[in-house]
Amino acid sequence: MKVQMATANYSVVNEFILIGLTDQPELQLPLFLLFLGIYMFTVVGNLGMIILIRFSSHLHTPMSFFLCSLSFIDFCQSTVITPKMLVNFVSKKNVISYPECMIQFYFFVIFVISECQMLAVMAYDRYIAICHPLLYSLKMSYQVCSWFVSGVYAFGLTGATAHTGCLLRIVFCKENIINHYFCDLLPLLKLSCSSTHVNEVVLLSFSTFNILFPTLTIISSYYFIIVSILKIQSTEGRSKAFSTCSSHVIAVGVFVGSGAFMYLQPSSVSSIDQGKVSSVFYTIIVPMLNPLIYSLRNKDVKIALNKVIERAFQ
Repeated sequence: MKVQMATANYSVVNEFILIGLTDQPELQLPLFLLFLGIYMFTVVGNLGMIILIRFSSHLHTPMSFFLCSLSFIDFCQSTVITPKMLVNFVSKKNVISYPECMIQFYFFVIFVISECQMLAVMAYDRYIAICHPLLYSLKMSYQVCSWFVSGVYAFGLTGATAHTGCLLRIVFCKENIINHYFCDLLPLLKLSCSSTHVNEVVLLSFSTFNILFPTLTIISSYYFIIVSILKIQSTEGRSKAFSTCSSHVIAVGVFVGSGAFMYLQPSSVSSIDQGKVSSVFYTIIVPMLNPLIYSLRNKDVKIALNKVIERAFQ
């Protein structure tokens, strides 16, 4: 549906059609069941992690506080994207209105930027814990942790407001088919009838900052962590130190790698179809994997989980 503009000779789009992951009808139901299972696992895993940390007194540590925030971000990010995606798998026409598209994009950007920054904060936390253990309680007090989390969401809100504000100023006309499963920036820019130069500059600036800055923070933190671990004399001590960091390294690798592949390529070489596959990792797969990774690799979380299970069966 299009609305005629009185002051122009073209019509402006007020709804979009999402192509989704695939346009092959025989794959719609299997993909619906697959992503429904992933979403249910994501919801249970992340909400379970939040509840476990909230009600387990020995998990009231800075790392668990950050992990709780990460689980909240993952739950919200998945909820912004996946339910609409599931509806599109079983509907004949995958329509999303212009306001709904902008709202989805706004909240998606908030949580994807927040995740990048939260992973950097968690790396810094591990650096302080391993390299400066005597100062840990001072440098990572509850007040400091609260400031870090507030800063994470401030970055997310700032980036989302900038991107969405620039997106609202461009005109969509004629084409309204988005070659994606949600309202992402690059597919939307390809539909614009007006100049997108400002949007591309803002995208490159914020993507560079929100991917490279956390990545450099993480690399720097782990450089000093590895140096400190290699100085530990006992094999058991080294193994314990490495095990506290391994889950975070895995989560960072999958998330930052897929995000960088999507947003740091020049538009001339990036493929929307490749981008959709990459997007699945950081919008759907990573939010599902994070609770699993941290629950299996974090000794304190495993102990708390075992206690909850024992109480449930007593």
